[in-house]
Amino acid sequence: MPLPEAERATSAHAPKLDFVSMMPMAVEPGAHRYFVGLGANLGDRIGTLRAAVQQLKPWMIEGSLRESSLWESEAIDGPGPAYINAVIRFDCRLAPLALLDVLQGIELAFGRQRSTRNAARTLDLDLLLADEQRIEQDRLQVPHPRMHQRAFVLQPLLELEPELSIPGIGPASKWLSASSGQTCRRLTV
Repeated sequence: MPLPEAERATSAHAPKLDFVSMMPMAVEPGAHRYFVGLGANLGDRIGTLRAAVQQLKPWMIEGSLRESSLWESEAIDGPGPAYINAVIRFDCRLAPLALLDVLQGIELAFGRQRSTRNAARTLDLDLLLADEQRIEQDRLQVPHPRMHQRAFVLQPLLELEPELSIPGIGPASKWLSASSGQTCRRLTV
């Protein structure tokens, strides 16, 4: 589904983050492989997702970034217009909680407000997977607890890694049919 011209260009007015103020970060000697889900349903959705990836690049190991196509989906369990979604995979030396801090800082810089659960948002960055880790903490659950129930996560995730297995859940491809009633279509931009 083609998009309006306003959403085809990357936003020239992306916020600049002060990464120095985010220090100290828990940097580890070895790299982790992360999968992060991106979504937006307010404002310049495509420009925001592209700019958010640019804001994350300083934390990535050079050459490790892989990006899915952009996907459009209906808002699930909440109000608002359709979302633009994507998944990225990259290697990074930040510990999972440190990466979560970076992701939440980027969301905040793009105007994310946490008013109510499933509220419309300018930017949503979800840490989906961290290597083969299973993390159960107040601030962070990995794998993301509902990722296997969402077509807008599974479609781009499987585009990047068709044989992916979600720790504790199993092959991601086996869960796709359970979300077949959810509208999710790849965009051509």
